[in-house]
Amino acid sequence: MYFTETIQLEDQRVLLRPFQLNDLEQLKAMALDEEIWRYMPGKISSEAELQKWGEQNVSDRVECRRYAFVIIDKATGALAGSTSYGNISPADKRLEIGWTWLGKDYRGSGLNKHCKFLLLHYAFEVLEYERVELKTDVLNMRSRKAMLKLGATEEGTLRSHTQMHDGRRRDTIYYSILRPEWEEIKGRVFTGFTVSSFSQDVV
Repeated sequence: MYFTETIQLEDQRVLLRPFQLNDLEQLKAMALDEEIWRYMPGKISSEAELQKWGEQNVSDRVECRRYAFVIIDKATGALAGSTSYGNISPADKRLEIGWTWLGKDYRGSGLNKHCKFLLLHYAFEVLEYERVELKTDVLNMRSRKAMLKLGATEEGTLRSHTQMHDGRRRDTIYYSILRPEWEEIKGRVFTGFTVSSFSQDVV
């Protein structure tokens, strides 16, 4: 079972490695930025909430519910944010990519595209999964445009889908990429992107 292992993914720009609790100190300054949580169900507004978020990442990984990575900018070696695999269904060969956030200095830098490339490559070419899902708040136009630029297909909106931290009921819009679509998308969207390495070690 791949998600009980230590998964590390790397290309020319980004290194993704499993989140560890000792990453919280480096993530703290970025994570307390309110803009990160504007379209997410939960919100981190204190060190105590950040600690709870980190502990949830660890327990979700142990129980194979979600696999959280930290994003490392290889140019500086600094932690830039976090992203995850979640809603993992080995029987259906399906998972979701999401729970992604970046510090403000890294937004619009291209790091996120490299993260998505690595996660999609691993899902389709190593795990040989058939479907990758992505979702976002219907109000998050930046994220919606980014998903379409990745080559994902818009599938529809689930109304009043998620309770938000500010009391709003979120409409959630879903996207997907299927395994037969991946080679064309990789060649068109990720030209010049190459996997430097990946590793998976049993914990």
